[in-house]
Amino acid sequence: MPTSLPDCPFCEIVQRDDLDAREVYRDEHVVAFFPTDPAVLGHTMVVPREHVPDIWELDEDTAGHLARAAVRLAGAIREAVHPEGLNVIQSNGEVATQTVFHLHVHLVPRWDGDAMGPIWPEEADYSEAEKDDTLARVREACRNVGSR
Repeated sequence: MPTSLPDCPFCEIVQRDDLDAREVYRDEHVVAFFPTDPAVLGHTMVVPREHVPDIWELDEDTAGHLARAAVRLAGAIREAVHPEGLNVIQSNGEVATQTVFHLHVHLVPRWDGDAMGPIWPEEADYSEAEKDDTLARVREACRNVGSR
């Protein structure tokens, strides 16, 4: 997998080619920065320095570095802006609202009545049979994950 892609805006930030990036953190594995249009003040994005398009291409070592950085940065956000809560959002694919295909984690501080609003549907209406079928398929897939 290439370490960067020429047309990837997050690779530009990683390579320090985007002078407008509001970078807040960098180490040998990740870079964190504010998005151009934050959902709320303090909204921070964490990306691996290596170009990884989505979670399905993410290796476990990189995932570990990304998770540790997200936890550290969540603490820094809490100290800096004193949110009432925090969303950790990671989207994959266009249907899931991924618009930049370089894996990234959003750390979104939350306050009552903020601009984000609720992120879950008020209700979902699935039959018990649909839930059981999905449970069986996911359990079976989980048994196969370790063998790959």
